[in-house]
Amino acid sequence: MSIDRFDTVTLSAGPLAAEFAPAVGMAGVSLRHRGEELLDRRAGLRAYARTGAVMGVPLLYPWANRLSAHDYRLDGHDVVLPPGPPLVHCEEHGLPIHGLLNASPDWRTTLQEPTRLRARLDFDRDPELLAAFPFPHVLELDAVLSPDRLTIATTVRPTGDVAVPIAFGFHPYLRLPGVPRAEWEVALPARRHLALDDRGIPSGTGARQPATRFPLSDRSFDDGYDELAPRTAFGVAGGGRAITVHLESGYPAGQVFSPRGADFICFEPMTAPTNALRSGSGLRRVAPGDAFSAQFSIVVRDL
Repeated sequence: MSIDRFDTVTLSAGPLAAEFAPAVGMAGVSLRHRGEELLDRRAGLRAYARTGAVMGVPLLYPWANRLSAHDYRLDGHDVVLPPGPPLVHCEEHGLPIHGLLNASPDWRTTLQEPTRLRARLDFDRDPELLAAFPFPHVLELDAVLSPDRLTIATTVRPTGDVAVPIAFGFHPYLRLPGVPRAEWEVALPARRHLALDDRGIPSGTGARQPATRFPLSDRSFDDGYDELAPRTAFGVAGGGRAITVHLESGYPAGQVFSPRGADFICFEPMTAPTNALRSGSGLRRVAPGDAFSAQFSIVVRDL
């Protein structure tokens, strides 16, 4: 199949169907439940390919969300990022956002089955990528569809003699078709709410918040959280359907994003809080000869 003239791979299992665009960042571009679309593609796949305007379910790699500047010092490496495209895209404050891969065409499909798609990107073969993130490794995505969920596992395998920092995430744009936003019921787990500066960068402090449920109504979110328990879940429900993002392993941080009036909500799995490459907060590393894997699922059910 194709979307915006880009080839896609379709997975199907019972009432669910999912599509991915391997040559456009291995992005998830569709998740349909009983024929109704649950992902917001925003400006479209072509805009994502041209400008990095995220949509669907994009991978944010090697960092999720923003960095507070165009440079970072990590494990003996002093890195200065390019000031802009094509490798780096910037947000409204001029900060680098959503990593380096964006809509990378360098993914190679290694397995394709009716309910499963696996792809690999050899990060260590691109000199420009290594200059901006000098930690050789390969990256694997494994997407599996079952009748009630889409599960995405991400694995990082170092290929050199240095450990690889782990700070990536995903940005699923979820929607409840045919249901007014005011009727969307949001469920958030117990979490620590991160204090952010006016650029969306964590200040280093936070406050614990209990699990809660509430109507989305006209509320606005661009909020970061950490100290999430294993198997934490974020959800939205309405119109007889519930969509839940389960952070099954490797994701102790997350972001909720839904501007006032937007017909989408994002529950973003993150392996470390925003700006971890610069702050070091929550930053983990995978050693040479080892591997790091993180997994989340988007679960869909009838109410």
